[in-house]
Amino acid sequence: MVGTVEMNHGSVNSNGSLHNSSGAEEKLDELRRVLGKTDGDLLKIVGVGAGAWGSVFAALLQDAYGHFRDKVQIRIWRRPGRSVDRSTAEHLFEVINSREDVLRRLIRRCAYLKYVEARLGDRTLYADEILRDGFCLNMIDTPFCPLKVVTNLQEAVWDADIVVNGLPSTETREVFEEISRYWKERITVPIIISLAKGIEAALDPVPRIITPTQMIKSATGVPIENILYLGGPNIASEIYNKEYANARICGSEKWSKPLAKFLRQPYFIVWDNSDLVTHEVMGGLKNVYAIGAGMVAALTNESATSKSVYFAHCTSEMIFITHLLTEQPEKLAGPLLADTYVTLLKGRNAWYGQMLAKGELSLDMGDSIKGKGMIQGVSAIGAFYELLSQPSLSVLHPEDNTPVAPAELCPILKTLYRILIRRECPSQAILQALQDETMNDPRERIELAQSQAFYRPSLLGQP
Repeated sequence: MVGTVEMNHGSVNSNGSLHNSSGAEEKLDELRRVLGKTDGDLLKIVGVGAGAWGSVFAALLQDAYGHFRDKVQIRIWRRPGRSVDRSTAEHLFEVINSREDVLRRLIRRCAYLKYVEARLGDRTLYADEILRDGFCLNMIDTPFCPLKVVTNLQEAVWDADIVVNGLPSTETREVFEEISRYWKERITVPIIISLAKGIEAALDPVPRIITPTQMIKSATGVPIENILYLGGPNIASEIYNKEYANARICGSEKWSKPLAKFLRQPYFIVWDNSDLVTHEVMGGLKNVYAIGAGMVAALTNESATSKSVYFAHCTSEMIFITHLLTEQPEKLAGPLLADTYVTLLKGRNAWYGQMLAKGELSLDMGDSIKGKGMIQGVSAIGAFYELLSQPSLSVLHPEDNTPVAPAELCPILKTLYRILIRRECPSQAILQALQDETMNDPRERIELAQSQAFYRPSLLGQP
């Protein structure tokens, strides 16, 4: 790894931390065997997209395995040409000078001077340039190890064994359609790990949900058993700073089990799971309700009582929705519940909701925010509501036994749609929805979903 001092029993990471590589080579060799790699044949892993989580995920792999240069190659692709504005360059300079390990690393790499010049306004920095030095434009305060950055997509992916999708769900289809053109001559089928959290809704010929793994399958023709989803209760910067975290890699056992073992670190525990649908849908849903959680927190001055009331209602809606999408969804408990909790507690979508409610951001600014990246929950709100408001999906109302669209039984989702998509009402409407005296006990929504034959296979494009 560039900037790494190799040792007999470990290595000093380029961010200054000590990494113990005990067992790493054995895990790498085991995955290489599973993939049929021979001596001298590099295992090629590439991240596609360099947002906060995508960049950190590549950095975790680089820290763990990058020093085995004769066995594995780890790279990350991002689009070229994105400039770093003056204020961000000034802040980046402050971060560099506050970290002696980072400062020394940049001086050793003869890279420090360009950050001095950028701070003075004498030079323009670019996002792919600083990524090579270990800085993500969406996470300036958390330096990580230098990465091998490729700005040509074809060069990055054409012979990759494992592709990690770190793109927003709104960009996944377009980029993987381009990737598919470079894979037409491939003999082997790659493995794809998707980190994306978000969905699209298609209404014709029948209403259905489209998840990022389905987008990738449709765009590339890669079989679904080779496409997995990884998610968990984690914040990217905290994971890189070695806060203890859990995650699940979901999909076919053929790949989820060996990949879970390969990705696991002492501070980042990865479990395998076969329920791809529930976890990927929950990954999109938690961003939806995180925006509302941020609004409630800001509007009630962080009232624990108000936030807990919101939590009860939003989790009941999440359970209700997942029962429509899968016949036997995993319960919203354990890691799934924790994943929801941390996203509502702290994450870019919750932050976005807070800033909207405080008036520090406006909807006219769009859903791609400087220093944060794409706010996935906004598009997901539109997709989930438009999908669940279709009359063809009607369910029986628990009180008057009349057919209603599922969205009518999800008042939080409906209110978020009115605030963020239709722009019919201010953020305060989220509190009015919570305080509505006609609001049903969230327990009733859960019991309704669990007691009736709710499952709609057509929602996932299944017969």
